[in-house]
Amino acid sequence: MLGYTPLSASYDIVIVGAGIVGTACAMECASGGLKVAVLERGPVGGGATGACMGHIVLMDDSEAQFTLTRYSRQLWHDISAQLPDDVEYDQAGTIWVAADDEEMAEVRRKERFAHENGLRIEVLDGKEVTAAEPNLRRGLAGGLLVPDDAIIYPPCAARFFVEEARKHGAEVRTGDEVRELTPEGPVMTNGTRITAGISVNACGWWAPALTPGLPIRPRKGHLVITDRYPGFFRHELIELGYLKSAHSVSSDSVAFNIQPRKNGQALIGSSRQFDIEHSRVEPLILNRMLCRALEYMPALAELSAIRTWTGQRPATPDRLPLIGPSIISEKLWIASGHEGLGITTALGTGRLLADMILGRPTAIPATPYAPSRFGEGISHG
Repeated sequence: MLGYTPLSASYDIVIVGAGIVGTACAMECASGGLKVAVLERGPVGGGATGACMGHIVLMDDSEAQFTLTRYSRQLWHDISAQLPDDVEYDQAGTIWVAADDEEMAEVRRKERFAHENGLRIEVLDGKEVTAAEPNLRRGLAGGLLVPDDAIIYPPCAARFFVEEARKHGAEVRTGDEVRELTPEGPVMTNGTRITAGISVNACGWWAPALTPGLPIRPRKGHLVITDRYPGFFRHELIELGYLKSAHSVSSDSVAFNIQPRKNGQALIGSSRQFDIEHSRVEPLILNRMLCRALEYMPALAELSAIRTWTGQRPATPDRLPLIGPSIISEKLWIASGHEGLGITTALGTGRLLADMILGRPTAIPATPYAPSRFGEGISHG
């Protein structure tokens, strides 16, 4: 049972944050033989992990993004047989929907890139998109099917990672907040000091509160989930215009993004708003998001929504996470800034971080994700 655990005097690694990234880091470090503690002020798998879509998706906005998402997606595939049923792992695949000829040109670019890199993809014309997903509107230009993308239920995945870490001796404390993160280890709000060889800040958008100067901004998103309608659609569906809205850093944006849950529910996104820290549902942005979804899938109007909520994504200026030692100290490490790809890249982040700490060769280059790439932007505050 997760909750208060008396902590030992010192650890090799103390990880602050028990979202999916922090717990993946804990699992990888503990399985590598390190003495690990995990500290979390809320529940395991809370925060952004409990408020996101759970899409494991290959992305190619940059070489570094592609490398990390491809590596991590493979790690998810490798571990999928071990995941308990409540993680709801489902290799449903993604269809990137093209509305017009301009977006079909992007489909062709993605097709070339996929073939160059040995990836499984399938280009669909308008009729084939309709055949694959009959509830999409007619007249779409086509799409790109990525069959190896998958869907999970993130909070249960985080809890699984914690239990795996515990099997290797990791200790976990929830419900107790870290006040300060020093090179010697965390200081709790009650004044307790915990000694750590390395402390890892895996606090998502809240990470700058413990490591001042981190170039991470909150990016708020809304989600809506429906009642159960088995068979309404089968794939994760995303408009190719999503890529344009995802790159916007100056204005609110929405895009069509809908996910089928194993129980027949539909999870509808997505919206993006920078620097809004409150969690209130905002009717104007929610209405824009749902209107966008109805443009692509008019039959959604016949479904009943049962819940709406928001979450915060931790965004960096170059849309890549921070993984590795901070410039403050070799004993203070960062595992945050994954924005909307924290679920996809959690396992890759955990393995990369553990490999670096243990001095093992890394499967992919670590340099593109090093916090030091932002130089003096990371300071003592």
